[in-house]
Parts: sequence; C-alpha cells; structure tokens
Amino acid sequence: MNVGLEHYLTVSAMLFCLGLLGVILRRNVLVIYMSLELMLNAANLALVAFSRFNDNLTGQTMVFFIITVAAAEVAVGLALIVALYRKRQSAHVEDLTSLKL
Repeated sequence: MNVGLEHYLTVSAMLFCLGLLGVILRRNVLVIYMSLELMLNAANLALVAFSRFNDNLTGQTMVFFIITVAAAEVAVGLALIVALYRKRQSAHVEDLTSLKL
C-alpha cells in the first residue's frame, strides 16, 4: 500500500475535528488549550504533507516558525491558566472573567 497525500490530509482533518470538538464541548481551560494545540498541529501536518508532495520546502519552513511561536504561546497560556487556578482554585471557562482588573 502506498501512502499518499490524501491519507495525510485525512489524518489532519480528523485531528482538526477532534480538536474543534474539544474546544466546543469542554469547559476546562486546560482541555480547551490542549485542543487548540491539537488543531495547530493538524494544520502543521497538512502543511508538511503539501510541502512534501510538491517537493517544496516552503511549507516545512513555515511549520518551523509556527512551532517556534507555539512554544511562546504555551508559556503565556499556561501562565494564565496557573494565575486563574491560583485565584479561583478551579480551571473553568466561566472563571476567566474574574481575571479582569
């Protein structure tokens, strides 16, 4: 069996849909955050697959920069989640309004 572009795109679409369901259905901030990262990685998989099957390194270069920005995003996002948990002792979406000044 030869693995083609449509196989990679199918896996990418399934991962993206799974992440989207996590964002829509969950109330815990940490689970929503992990679902967002799953959606970002699904997009990265599609970019790498297109790049590989078109013999062009542009998509792989974009993924490298996206991963770099995502690392900074993780640091900021987890800091916000820790601040929310320290203030309210819970990590639910409804408690995010308590972080306003």
